[in-house]
Amino acid sequence: MKDAAQLLPIVAIAAIFWLLIIRPASRQRKATAQLQAELSVGDGVMLTSGIFGTIVGETDEHLEVEIAPGVAIRVVRGAVASVRRDHLEDDAPVDPTPDDEEER
Repeated sequence: MKDAAQLLPIVAIAAIFWLLIIRPASRQRKATAQLQAELSVGDGVMLTSGIFGTIVGETDEHLEVEIAPGVAIRVVRGAVASVRRDHLEDDAPVDPTPDDEEER
């Protein structure tokens, strides 16, 4: 009985470690892999290096990302950190005058 009581803290620490570290990391890896598999032409993306662009071409392993008008780079799918949902709003022209100045 003493052996089981001495083993209990080690088992508890292993379970806590699994719940707090291994399980969330595994879920994050699966989510990232799914995001990278679902990429398609026209998606606005941010690369792991912090570069923003739009996907203009794709193969099984590589993506062609336009980072400026007429400038495209070829990257591996794993270089995509996130898909930008606001990329369409970024292309809209910005009014340089705030609304409160128009009323004056």
